[in-house]
Amino acid sequence: MIYNSHCNSWFLLDALGEMEPPTSSRLNPRKRRKDGSGPNGATELDGVPPKMSRRSVGLREPAPFSDEVEIDYSKPYIRVTYEEAMRGTPLDRPVRVYADGIFDLFHSGHARALMQAKNLFPNTYLIVGVCSDELTHNFKGFTVMNENERYDAVQHCRYVDEVVRNAPWTLTPEFLAEHRIDFVAHDDIPYSSAGSDDVYKHIKEAGMFAPTQRTEGISTSDIITRIVRDYDVYARRNLQRGYTAKELNVSFINEKKYHLQERVDKVKKRVKDVEEKSKEFVQKVEEKSIDLIQKWEEKSREFIGNFLEMFGPEGALVRSCLGRRGKGIWESLAAGTGMVQPISNSLDKASSGRSTKGPRSPEAGLRTPACVLQATEQRDWQSLCHWHGMGWV
Repeated sequence: MIYNSHCNSWFLLDALGEMEPPTSSRLNPRKRRKDGSGPNGATELDGVPPKMSRRSVGLREPAPFSDEVEIDYSKPYIRVTYEEAMRGTPLDRPVRVYADGIFDLFHSGHARALMQAKNLFPNTYLIVGVCSDELTHNFKGFTVMNENERYDAVQHCRYVDEVVRNAPWTLTPEFLAEHRIDFVAHDDIPYSSAGSDDVYKHIKEAGMFAPTQRTEGISTSDIITRIVRDYDVYARRNLQRGYTAKELNVSFINEKKYHLQERVDKVKKRVKDVEEKSKEFVQKVEEKSIDLIQKWEEKSREFIGNFLEMFGPEGALVRSCLGRRGKGIWESLAAGTGMVQPISNSLDKASSGRSTKGPRSPEAGLRTPACVLQATEQRDWQSLCHWHGMGWV
């Protein structure tokens, strides 16, 4: 029996001495929950997968079809037992495992089933059978993808070594012998079809059945159910992407309805965006208003403090310009005694030391100019300072 080197990746890697073939201890057939808490349906109960060195271990070409693989029929076909397969077979004699299905809308559930089949034994050669459109439509129902699309999808799965086109619905001894199959992998749930309660019953009785586990929460039927349930959403989506109503089998009325719904949704989105922007603007205005009020209070306190330091009773202006007389004026104002006596005294003291050309009236020293009295009452410090320099105060 001759195997293409690219059909058995583990044989190639072992020949290069880069990696050992997978063992059954590394098999981790995890089930996906509908509310899966991790990627690929991983749960907390699953073990941590072993880390591998960063190198490309995938194949660079799709898996070949069975009629493209050369097989040496001169050697007799002798099946290996389950114990022999678990112990490990020679590199030139891998365990040939067969898995079949429809594989419509190829999804992660399909890939995980094939991954489990590939990892059943240390040295596994996985053959995958894909049923034709005619057979599938007769026994199961209409498919979304045609047979060529389904063949191609399975070919590009990394776990597949060989693809059988137009696979039989029920496995016969002739088919098993033709493809030298050792074990058949499928989930253990009885598959009733073609007038049989379980199409794999005779395989199980022959000891050739290797069970795998289904991935819950994902299936072709589930995907189709999602599309049918949200039909309007996907019809509108494809109309937006340029598909015509004729291509989508949408009536003229429904087409106009979808376009109207799309316009309404756009208006709703704009209104929502405006509301969100308005809320953001009001929030920013409130924040800026609070900040401005705080700054205004701080500046007002600073201005009042500076004003009192300059013009207050003990201010710099009073101390520098009025001296002791200014201090006396402030004390008179604070006591409510009026400004006549202090100012007249100041005028007397100022006139006593001044030389005059003519005689002064005896009452001159007791008279206070009306402008000085008015400036004192109005606290016009600039005028008082001016008259102080003239000797009036």
